[in-house]
Amino acid sequence: MIKCIAVLSFSVLTANLSAQKVFSTRYSSQAEVKVFVTEYESQADLKVYKVTYDSQAGNNNGKWFFTQYESQAAKKIYFTDYESQADLKIFFVKYDSQAGWRNKDKQHLMY
Repeated sequence: MIKCIAVLSFSVLTANLSAQKVFSTRYSSQAEVKVFVTEYESQADLKVYKVTYDSQAGNNNGKWFFTQYESQAAKKIYFTDYESQADLKIFFVKYDSQAGWRNKDKQHLMY
């Protein structure tokens, strides 16, 4: 019974650590991941849907909640001006069902 509780607690903590709560930094040196927003969906590694509430944030599935404070975020990102400066290319989608990875080779960046 104690092992089950420990495993369940670890699973919940792990899920929270990889939740897509992001903070947009002012400077690239403050970020863990540099992101470029593409003009077309086909150019992106990840299709992102901006959720309204932090409880809607996904588990590395492209549903991002932008936090007001850095300490609330699981990942700190910086939006670059040029594609060549970015670690990850994203495209913002209109519907949550459209969110997800197009290039799973980059998925590790958001864990």
